[in-house]
Amino acid sequence: MKRALLMLAAVLMPAFAPTRPLWLAQDRLTAQASAMVSLLENADAKGLNPDDYEGPEWAGRIRNLNAASAAAFDDDLTHAAAKYVFDMAFGRAGQNTADRWRYVEATVERLALAGDAAAVTGSLEPPFPSYRRTLAALAEYRRIAQLDDGEPLPIPAKAVRAGDEWPGFARVERLLRLTGDYAEGRDLAGAISRFQFRHGLVPDGTIGKSTVAEMNVPFAQRVRQIRLTLERWREAPKTFASPPIVVNIPEFGLHALDASYETAVAMKVVVGRALGHQTPLFEADMRYIIFNPWWEVPPGIAKRELAPKFARSPGTLRADGYEIVSSDGAVIARDQPTADAIAGLRSGRYRVRQEPGPKNALGGIKFMFPNAHNVYLHGTPATELFARTRRDFSHGCIRVERPEDLAAWVLRDRPEWTRAEIHAAVASGRTLQVNLTHPIPVLIVYGTVLAPESGEVQFFDDIYGLDEELDRQLKRIDEAGTAHEWNLTSRH
Repeated sequence: MKRALLMLAAVLMPAFAPTRPLWLAQDRLTAQASAMVSLLENADAKGLNPDDYEGPEWAGRIRNLNAASAAAFDDDLTHAAAKYVFDMAFGRAGQNTADRWRYVEATVERLALAGDAAAVTGSLEPPFPSYRRTLAALAEYRRIAQLDDGEPLPIPAKAVRAGDEWPGFARVERLLRLTGDYAEGRDLAGAISRFQFRHGLVPDGTIGKSTVAEMNVPFAQRVRQIRLTLERWREAPKTFASPPIVVNIPEFGLHALDASYETAVAMKVVVGRALGHQTPLFEADMRYIIFNPWWEVPPGIAKRELAPKFARSPGTLRADGYEIVSSDGAVIARDQPTADAIAGLRSGRYRVRQEPGPKNALGGIKFMFPNAHNVYLHGTPATELFARTRRDFSHGCIRVERPEDLAAWVLRDRPEWTRAEIHAAVASGRTLQVNLTHPIPVLIVYGTVLAPESGEVQFFDDIYGLDEELDRQLKRIDEAGTAHEWNLTSRH
C-alpha cells in the first residue's frame, strides 16, 4: 500500500484512535510490531499483494525510525494492519460496515498485544482444510511459474497419443513433470489423463485441442486463478451452527462436510445454464426434505416452454403428468388442454404443476432451504446428464446425482430414517415432508480452483464469467489505490 493510501485511510478512519503509541516502546518496535510487519511483508503467501500494505517499504522505514518519525510510523502501521485484517477477514472487495470495522479495530488492538500474531490473524481465515490446501497450492504454483519456460504447444491436427509422431511431446513431458502429473510409476498416457482430470476434461490420455488449450494456460494465470479463489474463500461465511453442504458451481460438485470440514459425502450436480439461468450464490439453511414432491412449474417456464409444447402436442400434458390449474388450485386441464387453458398459461392466469412419478422433473426427493431465489436441491429423471463433464443445464435449481445418499446424510441424526426407509419412501410414490432436527447450512459458492483431500489441485472453467468480473473489480481497486470508502461510524 502506497503512502498516499495510508494517508487517505488516516483521514477517512477517524473512529480508529487507539492509545498511542500502539506498536512502539521508547521509539523502538515491540515484538508484536515486528511480527505484524513480517505478516505485511509476506502477504503474498496469503494471495494478497504486499504493496497494498507498504510491505516492501517497512524494512527501510524501520532502519530510519527515530523520535521524529515515530508517531507517523506508528499511525501508518496501525492503518496498514487494519487494512490487512479487513482484507483477510472479509476480502479485498468485501463490503465495509460499522460492525465489521469494530471487529477490525478490536483485532488490531489484539495484534498489538498478542504473543502470537500469526495465531490472531489465523483466526481471521476460513476454517476449511480445503482453504489451507489452496494456500499450499498457491505456493506450489508460484514455484512452478518461476521454473516453467512457457513454451506454447502446437495444436495437433487430430488427437494424438503417447508414441505418435508429434513435436509437442517433449514440452508435454516437461510440463507434466513440473505439475507432478508425470510422477514415478505413471506412464505418459497416465500423466496426461491425470492432467485432464484435474482440468475438467475427459481423462482419455489423448492430446487434442481442449487439452492443448489447458496446457497452454500460463502458470502465472493459474496463480491468479488461485488468488481469486482465495479471495472468494475470504468473502464466504466462516462460522456455522452445524457442518454445511457446499455446492461449487464451476466444479459441478456438491460436498457435505463433517465436523472437521472435510468431505463426508460428494457427488456431481447439474447447475443453472450459463446463458440466462445462472444459479445464484448465497447461503441459506436447509430445514426439510420432501419425498415424491409435486413440481410447481415457475411461471416463466410454463409460459415460454410448456405452453408452446402443449399447443403442439396436447397429449404430452397427461403423458408427462402435468396439470393446468387456476390460481386457487382448481384443476383446469389434465388431459387435452383447451385453447383457453393454453392462453391462460401464456398470460399467467393459470399455472402448471407436475405430479410425483418417474417423469417428475424433481426426481424422488427435494431438499428445501427457503430463500428469495426459490432455488433448491433435487433429484432428476435425466440422470444421463451426470456423465457429461460440463453440467450447466438447469433453470437455476441444482440437480443432485445421488439424492438418496444425500438424504441419508441430511437425516443421519434420525435413526429411523435408514437407507432402506429412505428408498422405501421414494418407492412408495407418496408425498411426504420430513423436517430436519436442526437446520443445515447450504452454501452455493463459486471457486474455479479446488484443493481436495486427494492433493490433486483441480482447475475449472469460469463458466459464468465471475472470476473475470472479480478480476476486473480487483484491478479497479488497485488502480484507485483503495478498496473501501472508510466511512466509519463505529464510535460516532
